[in-house]
Amino acid sequence: MSTADIPEGTVRNILEQDTLKWVFVGGKGGVGKTTCSSILSILLAQVRSSVLIISTDPAHNLSDVFQQRFTKTPTLVNGFSNLYAMEVDPNVENDDIGGNEGVDSLFSELSNAIPGIDEAMSFAEMLKLVQTMGYSCIVFDTAPTGHTLRLLQLPSTLEKGLQKVMSLKSKFGGLISQMTRLFGLDDEFGEEAILGRLESMKDVIEKVNKQFKDPDLTTFVCVCIPEFLSLYETERLVQELAKVEIDTHNVIINQVLYDEEDVESKLLKARMRMQKKYLDQFYMLYDDFNITKLPLLPQEVTGVESLKAFSRNFISPYQPSTSRGTVEDVERRISTLKLQLEDTEAELDRHRKGKQKV
Repeated sequence: MSTADIPEGTVRNILEQDTLKWVFVGGKGGVGKTTCSSILSILLAQVRSSVLIISTDPAHNLSDVFQQRFTKTPTLVNGFSNLYAMEVDPNVENDDIGGNEGVDSLFSELSNAIPGIDEAMSFAEMLKLVQTMGYSCIVFDTAPTGHTLRLLQLPSTLEKGLQKVMSLKSKFGGLISQMTRLFGLDDEFGEEAILGRLESMKDVIEKVNKQFKDPDLTTFVCVCIPEFLSLYETERLVQELAKVEIDTHNVIINQVLYDEEDVESKLLKARMRMQKKYLDQFYMLYDDFNITKLPLLPQEVTGVESLKAFSRNFISPYQPSTSRGTVEDVERRISTLKLQLEDTEAELDRHRKGKQKV
């Protein structure tokens, strides 16, 4: 593949694809998914009329990254007029699902008998709510890989659950009807109410499932770091996404070490060599992907201003400072050394005063 054929190492392709409705961001735990999804939502808000970012990770971090409290209700992000955020629990909560108390109670029991059906119902309710709000683009800050894959397989889980209930109805439908009449319960507590609930959720999630499988409407952004386990997890994720027919053509490699100046640390040099080995493998495996590399920073990226500042690395490839021996480089290093010297002298002065008091 020639240099001209290599896809650009940015996320511009996502920003320029104005048909996108759903953007999933996922990967192994601890690789920076929330930071990346937050920055993607900020960039999308610059080119879209309204954007919603949803955290489906039980260990929510959106509030920490934006330094603002979010709940299960969409909240306007401070400093924006068209960017909203919400944190939802992927586990079903009876209080959040509309319906009468009897059906909720019976469904709660049913959900224990069908693994994954509670998540499917919760996910369907959330999507049903989101669809009525009219956001032009929804970004999902997902949980670590295993949970995310389960979330994307929920349509089939719900369908299996419905088939199981249907089989129960054919076997015990008469008995259930007799029991409801015996205890004086109305028809709203019968099996038809349960089937009605499942059918409505199935309709919603099937509609969304079709959208998820449409590359014009949906894409998945894989976030990783240049290490073996993350590479392995990313490959597993890409393979599973292909199985469920969800488009993915962007990989973000976070926490990359760049040799920007003379590095004397043996540890850093060893880490750079290790990272280079895995970076080469990423480029071999995903030669037709847009691979965005992000530098490892000495501080965390939190707060809107920090997110905006770091976002420039998403729309133009990060360029390390490789000039050595120039006047600017020498002046920068002298300035750094002066600051370090001042800090050391101040620390020494404090120690001397402490000894004099003793």
